Amino acid sequence: MILKTTDLVKHYDDGSAVVKAVDYVDLEVEKGEFIAIVGKSGSGKSTLLNLIGGLDRPDFGEVEVEGKNIFQMKDEQLAVFRRQKIGFVFQNYNLIPSLNVWENVVLPIGLDNRKVNYRFIEELLKTIGLNDRKKALPSMLSGGQQQRVAIARAIASEPAIILADEPTGNLDTKTELEVMSLLKNSVEKFGQTLIVITHDEAIAQTADRIIHIEDGRVI
Repeated sequence: MILKTTDLVKHYDDGSAVVKAVDYVDLEVEKGEFIAIVGKSGSGKSTLLNLIGGLDRPDFGEVEVEGKNIFQMKDEQLAVFRRQKIGFVFQNYNLIPSLNVWENVVLPIGLDNRKVNYRFIEELLKTIGLNDRKKALPSMLSGGQQQRVAIARAIASEPAIILADEPTGNLDTKTELEVMSLLKNSVEKFGQTLIVITHDEAIAQTADRIIHIEDGRVI
């Protein structure tokens, strides 16, 4: 098992009421699984993803990645662990405008002072179909191409888990299916586990397992 959450809780006070964003969630994910998390807007999907990825700390409960309880780590330790073990793909790409494709992809590796595995990155850029655009800046790419770069960046550090929050939310249907199939194939090829939040039923249906969230709970 690569990921386990136990009694995970995150509540917010929005001024008028307590919002139970994540409410005692137990989850187990096997290595190599592709999980889709679905639910209405405000159901707690993104909060759950942020907790799993260590971007946010819970009020209560545990998240274990590869058997390690990530919230027993100090902030600096957690930041390093996150960079090495978890890849993130967001809806708005989050690329650095002044860096070209290659530089954006290898950035997380450089932040860890690790050596870049040039062959692996070349292979990755071939897989996403952008090997000939290595020197292009994000502004020279289409939305679909920018999202491919974001996917390559998430995979480049060879993390155990890729977390994708509505990764195709800004794309048209054709590009959306291309990007999802690319993400799924890349993760299979490089032996990673994929957890995707999506509103899209077609995307959810391609997952190994669908998890429905309602009012912060798995139903």
